[in-house]
Order: sequence, then C-alpha cells, then structure tokens
Amino acid sequence: MDELTTTQAQEAQAENPNLVIFSKPYTFEGKTYTEVDLSAVGDMTAQDMVDAEKFLTRSGIISPIPEMTVEYICFIANRATGLPVEFFKCLHPKDAVKVKNKITSFFYGEG
Repeated sequence: MDELTTTQAQEAQAENPNLVIFSKPYTFEGKTYTEVDLSAVGDMTAQDMVDAEKFLTRSGIISPIPEMTVEYICFIANRATGLPVEFFKCLHPKDAVKVKNKITSFFYGEG
C-alpha cells in the first residue's frame, strides 16, 4: 500500500473497527475486494456457532476448540458477510489470519 492508501485504511478502520483491510487487493469470482466488513458477527446467535460446529463435523474436522480452526472461522465469516465460504478459504494467508483474529477477538471479548 502506498502512504495515501495506508492513511485511508487507518481512517476506515477507525470508523469501523470490524473492518478488515486486506494486505493487497483480492479478486474473487471476477470482483476485486480490498476489505471485508465483519460487523454482523455482533448480530449472530449461539445457533450460528452450532451450525458452524455441524459444518466442521460434516467436513471431517474434529477440534477441541472449534472456534480456533480456520474452517470454523470461514463459516462464521460467511454467515456474517453473506460471502461464500470459498471466498474466505481463498484469501491470502495474511488476510485469512486478520479475519480469524477479528472473529476470535470478538468471541473472547478482546475487541
């Protein structure tokens, strides 16, 4: 990012702390994204978490802490944004970790 873009990203995140700014533009199904808004995570219910656990089980993933798995996070991010699970699975690892950190921070009350 150039200096202007970095400043704009910082301002956008200050206005919306649930905004994840990608490290570089990301193209998915012909559309380019520079950010994703995870604000709707705050509107989710425990049923969404149950559904995410069922999704993991169907995927063959068993974890003692499911909310820490990338697959679970992709499902929750899908529910929060309406973007397909595959959108999140195809993110650059650096950006996937940003999404994961934002969601787990919400779950654990850290942000």
